[in-house]
Amino acid sequence: MKATVVGLVTPHVIRVLDLAKQAESGTNVDWHLRDAVARTVEDLSQQFNARDLLAAYVHGLETAARDLGPGRKLYSGMLQSAAGMAAREIERLA
Repeated sequence: MKATVVGLVTPHVIRVLDLAKQAESGTNVDWHLRDAVARTVEDLSQQFNARDLLAAYVHGLETAARDLGPGRKLYSGMLQSAAGMAAREIERLA
């Protein structure tokens, strides 16, 4: 089976989406969000195209946050926060 960018990144994006949904219902997920991003960075940084994979991860989170619209600020904010954390990690890989 051939690994693709979508196949490698999508499960990580969905994990953050699930956490943001939990946050929207009142659960404190800050630590879990940081852990999810750290694990994603660790997992994806093992690949030969780590920068591309992490860039796709950040892009996916930012796109999902942008598509939510103004009615779901907490959900969108969690996604943007995760994208920011991952973007900082990309800079460290350089």
